[in-house]
Amino acid sequence: MKNFISSKMGFFAIATILIWLKSYFTYLTEFNLDIQNTMQHFLLLINPVSSALIFLGIALFARGKRVGIYIIVIDVLMSLLLYANVVFYRFNSDFITLPVLTQTGNFGSLGGSIASLATWTDIVYIFDIVVLITLYMWSKGSWSMERMSFKKPALIIIAGAVVFSINLGLAEVDRPQLLKRTFDRNYIVKYLGAYNFTIYDAIQNLKSSTQRVLADSSDVTEVENYTKNKYAEPNEELFGVAEGKNIIKIHLESFQSFLIDYELHGEEVTPFLNSLVNDQSKDFTYYENFFHQTEQGKTADAEFILDNSLYGLPQGAAFVTKAGNTYQSLPAILKQQQDYTNAVFHGDGKSFWNRDEIYKNFAIDHFFDDTYYDMSEGQVINYGLKDKPFFDESMPLLESIDQPFYAHLLTLTHHHPYLMDEEDTTIEPAETGDGSVDRYFQTARYLDESLEQFFADLKESGLYEDSVIMIYGDHYGISDNHNRAMAEITGEEITPFKNAQLQRVPFMIKVPGVQGKGTVDEYAGQIDVMPTLLHLLGIKAQDYIQFGTDLFSEGHKDFVAFRNGDFITPEFSMIRDAYYDTDTGEELEPTEEMQEMEETIQHELELSDKVLQGDLLRFYTPNEDWEPVDRSEYFYGDGSSYLREHGITREPNIWEDDNINEQPMEDDSSISPSEEELDDDNPKESPEENIN
Repeated sequence: MKNFISSKMGFFAIATILIWLKSYFTYLTEFNLDIQNTMQHFLLLINPVSSALIFLGIALFARGKRVGIYIIVIDVLMSLLLYANVVFYRFNSDFITLPVLTQTGNFGSLGGSIASLATWTDIVYIFDIVVLITLYMWSKGSWSMERMSFKKPALIIIAGAVVFSINLGLAEVDRPQLLKRTFDRNYIVKYLGAYNFTIYDAIQNLKSSTQRVLADSSDVTEVENYTKNKYAEPNEELFGVAEGKNIIKIHLESFQSFLIDYELHGEEVTPFLNSLVNDQSKDFTYYENFFHQTEQGKTADAEFILDNSLYGLPQGAAFVTKAGNTYQSLPAILKQQQDYTNAVFHGDGKSFWNRDEIYKNFAIDHFFDDTYYDMSEGQVINYGLKDKPFFDESMPLLESIDQPFYAHLLTLTHHHPYLMDEEDTTIEPAETGDGSVDRYFQTARYLDESLEQFFADLKESGLYEDSVIMIYGDHYGISDNHNRAMAEITGEEITPFKNAQLQRVPFMIKVPGVQGKGTVDEYAGQIDVMPTLLHLLGIKAQDYIQFGTDLFSEGHKDFVAFRNGDFITPEFSMIRDAYYDTDTGEELEPTEEMQEMEETIQHELELSDKVLQGDLLRFYTPNEDWEPVDRSEYFYGDGSSYLREHGITREPNIWEDDNINEQPMEDDSSISPSEEELDDDNPKESPEENIN
């Protein structure tokens, strides 16, 4: 035994066992993979084995003592991949894909969020590396300098391939068409493991990269037929009622609908938003069953879906990976059809989520990024400019652009890890012991107060009465990794069905001269916003490739598709392959109607993917007046010249600060989670949330 342990094969065997056990331990403790039967648990146990045998087996082809070095290097790389998925999962309840890795330019703003995820127990992820290095230093002296015979490493790699084949075969028995219907990455990792998922993801991305090259004009026909068949005719009374009116679209970061009318410590958390929802004069129409439909792109996905009525990608963000595509977005249509001026307001760097590139394809005339705002100390926290100064400083910018305008304002403060300066807090945190959930209500109150201030400024400026005002939530703020704390908040267990119901986000809209409907129970999603706005402005949505339907139309299709293939209708829902009564949450036996709906959802998602992967809109002309957007006409420079030209001043004047883009993130211990809170925020109960 001693001789075996101190040999190359013994070293390889120990490395294989350690990476296998570490992976299995991680699957059980860090990831919520919803293991439902003995077969799934068995597959979870064996799926790291094939990866370990194949990858570590490659090192055995090396000569002499380099075998040990290569084994250690491969083990380190596998460990880094595993731990990166752990951290990412604590953000998003999701796994890293290759497109996500192309978005690392966003990570510079995420230092505080990522640092708050690390715990001292994470040292377990380097335990096997330390063991291997120690063992290598002790045993390498007895190793032969000769290369191992080719037969041994070849047999080990073949054994790994056999294990993988058995693994995949059993997985297909338990989950038919596993690799053909892959909208949900949790299934792939559960059945095949994190390492095999990475290989699968690489293959999928290689396939998708070839789709654009192979696509031609005939590919768009199937998509066009589907969207025209789904099209809902506009409400005759509302069609064109907002033509020529300004559009002000307000983006509520990480805001979920359960906050509406929610009371904490006897106080309303969002009294102003509550007043809009419950206003007896009914300026606004509020959709209480409106859901976000984002995936890995989160905020970028929300922007993309609302402005294009296309679904986001199953991996990564179209804002980054499909920025070169042709689009026929809402801003571009408004600009061509009714000569609108398009503007986006965001108190963060222009390159975050690749906005300064993708906006050119959307025909955005003005991108008011952080160089237009006072980003001095005290104004900034977490991801960028605080919401109150953001709205305050956006008013003169809003008034400076030509009307009619399409203005999109994105808030930031209500974002993980939900940090607040003490002087800005006006409500006590919750008391669940989960730092993210507890602070969530404080930043929501701050956002609510900033909206109240902004509405007062809009009314004073005269813009309120003559503008369509739309408020929407972009994505969840509290993931299913916080189910224990959320059970305390909601007073009921957070099952997969209940978590799906919590994906509601606010959507409310005011149309000048039209009395709102108050609260309506229509089921809808972000995909439905673009056709709704087009019809209000008197533009037929049928001309364009859109997967949503007009919310005000009697023909509105009231099913909500999630990016992973789950869906919700007013009568029944499908969540993680189980069917439920939407009202009661009772699990149902699937009927033919339910299965047909599942097929419709899958087909719709596949068609949307075809549009993006093949860049099919380059082959589609909506009408004879349409001209493709010329991105060379758009440039987003530093804000100083614009502010000078329009006589807008800041204190301090930002053009005097050459280092404004290097302004450090607020680093005050008074706003950071305490060590005690971070200890409470352990990944088993309350890991932190999404990347914007």
